[in-house]
Amino acid sequence: MEKYIPPATQKPKKNILILGIGNPILCDDGIGIHVVRRLKGLIKDTGIILDEAYTGGLCLVDLLRGYTKSILIDAIKSPRDKNGAIKRLTLDDLPTTHSANPHDMSLYTAIQLAKKMGDAIPQEIVIIGIVVNTPPCFGEHLTPEIDQSVPRAVNCVLDELTKTMTPK
Repeated sequence: MEKYIPPATQKPKKNILILGIGNPILCDDGIGIHVVRRLKGLIKDTGIILDEAYTGGLCLVDLLRGYTKSILIDAIKSPRDKNGAIKRLTLDDLPTTHSANPHDMSLYTAIQLAKKMGDAIPQEIVIIGIVVNTPPCFGEHLTPEIDQSVPRAVNCVLDELTKTMTPK
């Protein structure tokens, strides 16, 4: 008898995870969620999984397991850059510490720990960061300034997919 795997956890052998990260009720912090929702109408490839995460750090490791590549979309702070600017980052570009939650760890540290433990972490993790330097506010909508960056962030993700899918 074959083992039943619920559809939500089935993963094709070669696959890509596109993960929108953020808090959808903290205005601009939810930018990653808004971008991935827009992408859901554009991407039909069954080997590309689009998902949302309302957490960070160590909790993200569970979501990343088993994929060959992950594209994470999230709000980032960058005082040198203008609100809405989009940056393509890798894990090496991320800080190794953070102070948001003393009971958790940074994404970089969580990934390094998972790799040391032999976890099936994607070989390539790309972060599409949208600069949000304004303080958080409560609401389910993006501010106009950040909302204007959604189509550009969508295009950045699509460009990243094109690079990945194009034979070398």
